[in-house]
Amino acid sequence: MEIEDFEKNIGIKFENKSLAYEALTHRSYLNENPNWRYSHNERLEYLGDAVLELIVTEFLFSHYKSYSEGRLTAIRAALVNYQFLAKIAKEIKLDKFIFLSKGEAQDTSKAKEVILANAFEAVLGAIYLDKGYQEAAKLVKKKILCHTKEIIEKGLYRDPKSLLQEIIQDKLRVTPTYSVISESGPDHKKIFKVGVYFNGNIFTEGEGSSKQEAEMKAAEKALEKLSEK
Repeated sequence: MEIEDFEKNIGIKFENKSLAYEALTHRSYLNENPNWRYSHNERLEYLGDAVLELIVTEFLFSHYKSYSEGRLTAIRAALVNYQFLAKIAKEIKLDKFIFLSKGEAQDTSKAKEVILANAFEAVLGAIYLDKGYQEAAKLVKKKILCHTKEIIEKGLYRDPKSLLQEIIQDKLRVTPTYSVISESGPDHKKIFKVGVYFNGNIFTEGEGSSKQEAEMKAAEKALEKLSEK
């Protein structure tokens, strides 16, 4: 991998290339490559997480003066959660540049999304150290904050189950219910399949490593299905 290709992808040229390599190095890669020159990205991720939160908080505080603290907090959470960051990481093809172990590279589960989200934060931390706050803020505004209006207009900052309940109660005058359809896998790695029902009729299904996560996925799919109608 050429670091120049990565720089071109995000539109930033690093003065200190070592920071870029460190931001892209997952801990698992070091297990298979003990002579790798660079550290893993967890410290940069820690820094980038704080930088990201400050940039988003500052933006929301300045642009949405009539919003309450609670609403601002919910919108910020939607902009910085791991699923949204993983999506942004894929958009900038970050997955093509991360140094991972062979096993982690082949994984397509939730764990891979977390790795991508963490890598994005690590990259942001590296940019902050190499270029300063303003350059980090430019990337966040270009890739993340541009989605703020959509998140607010579609109510995506709200809990999917709460939003679905509000919509269905308004449309059908009933409350959605959830029921476990099946459980699979060993006890330490169970997968739950949950259905969401309106008037006793199943509408969508969702899977997750816990009942709560499966319910959220089912609610998200229901919202997507409703938006297509």
